[in-house]
Amino acid sequence: MAKKIDYDSDQSKELLLQALETERGGIQVYETAVALAVNDDLRKEWNEYLEETRTHEQVLLNVFEGLGLDPEERSPGRDVVAHQGASLVKAMKMAAKNGEPAAAQRVAGECVVLAETKDHLNWELIGHVAQHGSGPETKLLKAAHEAVEKDEDHHLYHTTGWTRELWIESLGFPAVLPPPEEVKNVETAIGASRAEQARGDMLKGRH
Repeated sequence: MAKKIDYDSDQSKELLLQALETERGGIQVYETAVALAVNDDLRKEWNEYLEETRTHEQVLLNVFEGLGLDPEERSPGRDVVAHQGASLVKAMKMAAKNGEPAAAQRVAGECVVLAETKDHLNWELIGHVAQHGSGPETKLLKAAHEAVEKDEDHHLYHTTGWTRELWIESLGFPAVLPPPEEVKNVETAIGASRAEQARGDMLKGRH
């Protein structure tokens, strides 16, 4: 069994502050993205992700309570995350104002992927602390990570697939919609790679 490590508790708190801010920004991102979705399946998907993101925020609030941390505490890093989230919402609103609906939907997909990339990283790091760190608080982090991890994989890999296929369609090539990641219910990086590789066979099956 691997030796548990005494990790930097201040930096762990910083990670949790950023994670909470990412979830709160994610709620705003999804609310905006849902309004820009043209594809009915994608709108339904993003609505589900919006509800799951609200749940993830609550999971983190429970962690803060359990660790005796202030969920409203600011930090320079947290302020950067807040700025990034607000910028993504602003970008989507710009696309809605200046572009046609299909283009705005693609921008929304890209913004969700950017938001979920940070979100996914946060939870991967929280899982790393839970697995390798020493101290009683790691039990709380482990439970939170297990409650959220599968959703985060789903959000990132599926929206990446949607955005790729919407771009391919816009370029005039045959697209797989819903994307292979959705059809195969991908929940891992390896699964996402295999799903993308399978798209050629899926296209053949439609003709």
